[in-house]
Amino acid sequence: MSDTLLEIKDLKVHFPIRSKHLFGGVTKYVKAVDGVSFYIEKGETLGLVGESGSGKTTVGRSILRAIEPTEGQVTFNVDGKMLDLAQLTDKEMRTFRKHMQLIFQDPYSSLNPRMTVRDIIAEPLVAQELAKGKEVDERVRDAAALCKLNLEYLRRFPHAFSGGQRQRIGIARALISQPQFVVCDESVSALDVSIQAEILNLLMDLQAEFGFTYLFIAHDLSVVAHISKRVAVMYLGQFVELAPTKELFYAPKHPYTEALMSAIPEVDPDQEMTPVHLEGEIPSPINPPSGCRFHTRCPYVQDICKTEIPKWQEIEKEHFVGCHFANTLTLNGVEIPDTIAAAD
Repeated sequence: MSDTLLEIKDLKVHFPIRSKHLFGGVTKYVKAVDGVSFYIEKGETLGLVGESGSGKTTVGRSILRAIEPTEGQVTFNVDGKMLDLAQLTDKEMRTFRKHMQLIFQDPYSSLNPRMTVRDIIAEPLVAQELAKGKEVDERVRDAAALCKLNLEYLRRFPHAFSGGQRQRIGIARALISQPQFVVCDESVSALDVSIQAEILNLLMDLQAEFGFTYLFIAHDLSVVAHISKRVAVMYLGQFVELAPTKELFYAPKHPYTEALMSAIPEVDPDQEMTPVHLEGEIPSPINPPSGCRFHTRCPYVQDICKTEIPKWQEIEKEHFVGCHFANTLTLNGVEIPDTIAAAD
């Protein structure tokens, strides 16, 4: 536990759907996150992947309490003691947020167009009252330099910058308070490949220098492979697999993970792709299927999958999976893609 920074147990986030009638109450719930448990060690990057709508962003924001969890426990290691964040008052949580920050997906809409770059980067310091006067300017310049932003940029407004430069501004803003934990929410998905490589390398360099811990949310598996120590795969509000990166790519144990791996584009244009075709669409999180939630699209489905929820089990060291046939299926993996590394 001394190496664990965050521990999440049975996290649930359900959004109520209210009746359209004037005096109607809650009729149903959208089960965006429905019972996930994991931990993140100090200084590591945990990748979180899955299709759009699987609940990845909701997991990240509920850890930060930007969205209040419905159930579950989020504990944070503070000087060797695990602090339950749900027990903090709003005032205490506001103060504690200096330890946790968020890098947003869209570098265009996440920056206030009416503020200069200097004021944008300084905002966490001012809001948290972590510095005043000249110290604020000094820390802003230091953060800008670390993120490879020219000091002359500090007087300008966001509209004057490209997507990659704006994301560097967002990173500087997130890291200026020297947080221990950072949620990177699709932080490179809006950028082209060459800029993605620059931003990923920047995040990794800063992590190596300052020991930041990342939850890296993405849908691009090649990006996740480049930066993550472990990877969690999410489907319809639940984790289906969690393993060290190489092991997950080379030897997936869940059919959904196999399908995701098969969709990774090949670098060689002459190499024929053989993706696993999943039948149907993702079911609604309002009324998820019984038993295994993936059974409606799984090519290996059996009767037990339709009625019994698979146990979340550790089948190998640090390799967790929720599948009835994880020990019997032989699934196809892939070599870790080097498309991002090739762009460095």
